[in-house]
Amino acid sequence: MITHDDITMRTIVDLPKDQIEALDRVSKARGVSRAAVMREAVASYLPAPQKKGRFKNHPAFGSWKGKKVDSVEYIRKLRKEWDR
Repeated sequence: MITHDDITMRTIVDLPKDQIEALDRVSKARGVSRAAVMREAVASYLPAPQKKGRFKNHPAFGSWKGKKVDSVEYIRKLRKEWDR
């Protein structure tokens, strides 16, 4: 079975000279490859992967707890407003 950890992608990206030089400086200062710096940059740009069960830490989790409202009826009421 193939997992996401087994999949990699090679790509060609056109970068301006000043960005290449900046990548070279960062990679040299850290003692890593330009590819490693690029992977870190892409990872910092993308949202962190969510693991199962992480929703429990979300501030909205349990927000209906203790309310004496039928959530299905409440949603139906809200949707009726859309038709007005």
